[in-house]
Amino acid sequence: MEVEPDTTFKSLRQVAVAEGACTRCPLYKDATQAVPGEGPSGAAFMLVGEQPGDKEDLAGKPFVGPAGRVLDEALRDAGIAREQTFVTNAVKHFKHEMRGKRRLHKRPNNYEIGRCKIWLDWERNLVKPSTIVALGVTAARSLTGRAVTIGKVRGRTLAMADGTLLVVTIHPSALLRIEDVDERRAAYRSFVADLKAAAAVRSRAGNN
Repeated sequence: MEVEPDTTFKSLRQVAVAEGACTRCPLYKDATQAVPGEGPSGAAFMLVGEQPGDKEDLAGKPFVGPAGRVLDEALRDAGIAREQTFVTNAVKHFKHEMRGKRRLHKRPNNYEIGRCKIWLDWERNLVKPSTIVALGVTAARSLTGRAVTIGKVRGRTLAMADGTLLVVTIHPSALLRIEDVDERRAAYRSFVADLKAAAAVRSRAGNN
């Protein structure tokens, strides 16, 4: 599905239906379904991940797999209510390769990120969050339009062209790949600190 330049979506439901019919890049061919964003339309806080994983692809909902459980725990520890947050991904279809019977995640390329950006832009347009948290480099690239090094921008608050505040941190799946227990705990605490800082930015934005 190609979206005409004058297409206007009036609700997140309309966007989700259009995402489900999207053929703008080849990823739809091997995915079970598109996974739209989820959360209240007036959320002040938006989280953007990379793409759906295996569990999300099957369920049709974002962040319901292992990384989602880490995110839920971190949000609770940061004092952020997920039900008041809009959660989505930069790319709406699951990109993967088969390894035996397993479907293993593959990072989306720049073309796929660019072709899917229209859907993230529409979600942002309808939700109008004051603060966005980019979870990982793919989300950061989609939101900023350029390659981003997490280490260089982590801990900073960036202003987007429309005035939305952007905070960049790691994707929660990165925590799952850390084998050393102490290292993983330290990385988790840093992740929670990033979310707390983003929540503080949101509060300041809401009071201005």
